[in-house]
Amino acid sequence: MLIEVLKSKLHMVTVTEANLNYMGSITIDEDLMDAAGLIAGEKVQVVDNNNGERFETYVIRGERGSGCICLNGAAARKVLVGDTVIIMSYALMDFEEARAFKPRVVFPKDNRV
Repeated sequence: MLIEVLKSKLHMVTVTEANLNYMGSITIDEDLMDAAGLIAGEKVQVVDNNNGERFETYVIRGERGSGCICLNGAAARKVLVGDTVIIMSYALMDFEEARAFKPRVVFPKDNRV
């Protein structure tokens, strides 16, 4: 049996940009991606602590060291610059593997690791 479990989490990062005129996705500082074990193209869930929005999108690599958290395309309508969000990814694992698995949870300060 496979179950879906939390793989990675960027907890309480600040939205730095919202770009409606882009195809879609979330641009994340590459340092934050590395810290959380995220890769370009990976599906993530974004939860906005300011307005309660929850949505899924995929990751685009942002400039390393920039602190960038940019929602692109339709997702840009669900956030405001300055909102605090949680970004999570999940993985399918065998039940026994999942019991021992420890997700990467990152608590950035000012969008930096």
